Amino acid sequence: MTKFVRDFVRDETGAAAAEYALILAIVGAGIATAAFFLGGQVSKAMTGAGSRVCAAPTSGTSLCP
Repeated sequence: MTKFVRDFVRDETGAAAAEYALILAIVGAGIATAAFFLGGQVSKAMTGAGSRVCAAPTSGTSLCP
């Protein structure tokens, strides 16, 4: 039993998969954070662009509320 535990502790065959999973989690968290902040900026830009389009002088009917 002692030999099994010692061999199990020294075994590094699964280390690569765990390292890749950790890297994937870090990259995924970075992408999620960037998307969260970028989404807010895109929303503000679209709202601003829409309000400028609605404020522009037009002839005829307007589709703006």
